Amino acid sequence: MTKVIKVIALSSLLVSSAVYAASTAGCIGCHGSQFEKAAMGKSKIVKDMSESDIITALKGYKDGSYGGAMKSMMVGQVSALSEEDIKSIATSIKDAKATAPTEKDAPAKVKKLIDINAHMRDAKRLEKEDLGNKEVVSELTLGLRQTDLYSEKTETAPVKTDYTRPAPGASTKFERAYVNAPPMIPHSVEGLLPITKNNNQCIGCHMPESAKAMGATPIPVSHFTNYRPTTIYKDGELVKEGKTVGRNAELGNVGDIKIAKAKVSDKLYQGRFNCSQCHAPQSNTDTVVGNTFESDGLTNELKSHSTLADAMNEGVK
Repeated sequence: MTKVIKVIALSSLLVSSAVYAASTAGCIGCHGSQFEKAAMGKSKIVKDMSESDIITALKGYKDGSYGGAMKSMMVGQVSALSEEDIKSIATSIKDAKATAPTEKDAPAKVKKLIDINAHMRDAKRLEKEDLGNKEVVSELTLGLRQTDLYSEKTETAPVKTDYTRPAPGASTKFERAYVNAPPMIPHSVEGLLPITKNNNQCIGCHMPESAKAMGATPIPVSHFTNYRPTTIYKDGELVKEGKTVGRNAELGNVGDIKIAKAKVSDKLYQGRFNCSQCHAPQSNTDTVVGNTFESDGLTNELKSHSTLADAMNEGVK
């Protein structure tokens, strides 16, 4: 646990050397303007660390000799830092004047969510791509590659994915694509993936008790709930939700269970430990075709919030 706490202590100090060599303003959201806060309520108080301790920690992340369970996250953050960058960061942290935020350095408050589908629904683009309004449809238009199919010389390279995003805490949230859609990841996931049941770095910011301070989307109650029927094998009988299952039993088959009794816990349900199974990072890439899909009932509130837990039993009697 001590190692984990040390790792978390500096986990939000770094985005890139270009930013933090000159300013530590991006750190204050977690650690406070004077580095007086315990980030996410778990880290060491960074202002109490000596400059040499901070330098040792950052260098250790870079060469792989320092860190615990969240080590991989910091390795990705410090890999491009020079010794001068590391020294500059440590000095800035210990310098009260340097860490005090200014109006210029303070991160801008973003009220509006990003609609990542806006360009795909652009009216001019959709009209251009609509083959139904054209008198003549060329083979160029028919292919998604939009190139001459008879000559490899005009072959264009496939669109490359680009997952370059701001660091966690520095990004703007995306609108949800439809009601109760799993929110997409708006920030960089470098050093955060893969997720395993024993190493999930997402929960440090997204657990409900930490999310508000981090400006992150809190994990909803549905992820703390086990909706699966309680199943045991007793006296040679399969028992689900307290009833035996079988041809002449209380339940003819498992389909007779209309809905299992939801079991809410204060711990994240392990059936949902793999966050990136539903919450995926988004590529900075244009789509090859437009998209006319628009969700019914997607109010401004539901663009950023979920009512999934309330809707789970909807229609079930």
